[in-house]
Amino acid sequence: MTGSSTQGIKTVLHPVSDLAAATAVYAALLGVAPQTEGPYYVGFDAAGQHIGLVPGGGPQAMTSPVAYWHVPDIEAKLAEVTAAGATVKEPAHDVGGGRMVATVTDPDGNVLGLLEDK
Repeated sequence: MTGSSTQGIKTVLHPVSDLAAATAVYAALLGVAPQTEGPYYVGFDAAGQHIGLVPGGGPQAMTSPVAYWHVPDIEAKLAEVTAAGATVKEPAHDVGGGRMVATVTDPDGNVLGLLEDK
């Protein structure tokens, strides 16, 4: 198999209905305070993982957690996975700080996230 490899799953976003309540639960679970905290996103860094809380269903009406595979070149990886049969759900876009994210669905409709840090 050719193409670029991933750096693994390092980010998982969870949709939540009550950001404050979820923040308290995840802080207790992870044993750390949020690194990023705002009205539209709360992010925790714990043991090399980034756990994000997204209120109101999140991007593209996210209804379940989405794992984000970290990749060196998001456009190249999008081209690879779509050529292999995935469908773009959310095109690559900048979410701030040079971070690019995108989502695709596999042939069974499972959502896979891609993330590139510039």
